[in-house]
Amino acid sequence: MEFNIESFRTYCLSLPFTEECTPFDDRTLVFKVAGKMFALCDIFDFDGINLKCEPAYAIELREQYNGIQPGYHSNKKHWNTISLRQDVPDALIWKLIDHSYHQVVLGLPKKVQAQLIK
Repeated sequence: MEFNIESFRTYCLSLPFTEECTPFDDRTLVFKVAGKMFALCDIFDFDGINLKCEPAYAIELREQYNGIQPGYHSNKKHWNTISLRQDVPDALIWKLIDHSYHQVVLGLPKKVQAQLIK
């Protein structure tokens, strides 16, 4: 699947219990699960996405790819900004979206996790 804003949006919304919103401004599209962000991007300048990441894995990715940097306007320990115009393969970006989603789900209370995993 080609990676563009339409495929990104469709994929994020295909994940269970995902909702989209624009809580910050009319440019920033945010995807949430159970009210918690797992992905965001600029709607008009779709050249990067922010994704949540396990901290040690985030560092490993940043060391391996020039196109993965600490999260722009985010907690740099837990978020990466993925440049879509550099050296990050599309296949990895799809995996990192899943990773981000699962990081958020794992951080939810067990009762909420159980409802999502049914």
